[in-house]
Amino acid sequence: MTPLRYQNKALCKVRTVTTFISLDADKSRWNEQILEASQYCLALTDVFDANGYEVQSIRIVTNPFGEYLNTSSYETARADLQYLRELLMTANHSDMRVRFAIGEAQTLNELLILPELIKEFGDLCNVCVNISLDEFGILDNTMIEQSVQAVQRIAAITPRGEGNFNFTVNFNCQPLIPYFPASYHRKELGNKVVIGLETPDLLVDVLKQYNQEKGTVEHNSQFNGYYHVMHQALQYHIDMITDIVKKADISDAFEFAGFDSSAAPSKNCASMTDVYEAMGVPHFGASGTVEASALLTRVFKSISGVDLVGFSGLMLALTEDRGLAKGSINGDFDIRSLLTYSAVCGIGLDTVPIPGDTPADKIAAIMRDTGTMAYRLNKPLTVRLFPVPGLKAGELTAFESDDLCNCAVLAVP
Repeated sequence: MTPLRYQNKALCKVRTVTTFISLDADKSRWNEQILEASQYCLALTDVFDANGYEVQSIRIVTNPFGEYLNTSSYETARADLQYLRELLMTANHSDMRVRFAIGEAQTLNELLILPELIKEFGDLCNVCVNISLDEFGILDNTMIEQSVQAVQRIAAITPRGEGNFNFTVNFNCQPLIPYFPASYHRKELGNKVVIGLETPDLLVDVLKQYNQEKGTVEHNSQFNGYYHVMHQALQYHIDMITDIVKKADISDAFEFAGFDSSAAPSKNCASMTDVYEAMGVPHFGASGTVEASALLTRVFKSISGVDLVGFSGLMLALTEDRGLAKGSINGDFDIRSLLTYSAVCGIGLDTVPIPGDTPADKIAAIMRDTGTMAYRLNKPLTVRLFPVPGLKAGELTAFESDDLCNCAVLAVP
């Protein structure tokens, strides 16, 4: 492989600079803390830009929102979030908007008021819930059922059900995930910053170059080669970016906690399906998908010299990836296939549209399946489903969000 090819910084973008802060019920310091975090993100963005790396988003994540919002009623929580919105508008003094996550919901009451808060505040109200195991090793079904009610309520009161883009159910997920809405923080960790990357363009490029240089070789040799070239390319850029962060002459108010090494695809880069096809899989969902998924996960876990946090694995976000969206329309996979692939990779069932009339018990059951897999295999998985009002399995969505691709609605068996 020609080193200069995989060293091309245009192929590796910084998807997010995510800071983690802790707020409390005393609102007197909120403005100072949010400004400090946003200014740190902007300063680090300038450093990345000066070193040739494009930054796509800057984000702030907090501790559980019940620790600082007045959640005694929807009205009190709404008033506090309105104040936060005003502070963020002040902080957004550049061309790059500061995105915000309010941490996790921890109680049934918080889940109860969440749908209306998401309807009111949209992308300001990115939020997750972490589902734990009970003393018998069984998932907390009460929290799952309340989460399902929240998902269904959000679908009913937000246009086209798109509000569920801002809510996810976490299983076995640790703090410091830089991606929304699975992000949450813990006060005892202090102020942190985590970097997430967008690397599908890089992976596709190095795989295609490898195939051109090596041609068709024996399967094991080919897969071993794929592993090494992807690892080498990803390690190179993470080393470069780590060095930039450590040398950056900006505030020391945030401790660098490491990377989420996931590829983090979007509508604006190569699809993860392109990666699979470059590895010889006819299409995502065909035989060979599990093997390729496991190899990709090995690559993301192989990074050394820096702490890996968050998912640091294979992300398959259906409505955020053009190739996956097209595959759903072609019938290349179903919802059970996505769950099967999560056994060797991650992220679970992410941004998956389902029929709007899917019964609550079916949604709860597939959440329990995902959660069981997460704890049994000791990996972080999430469920972010979009019950789409009025649509049946196989019909096409008509999302209007800039973040979402339109795809086929998947049945929940």
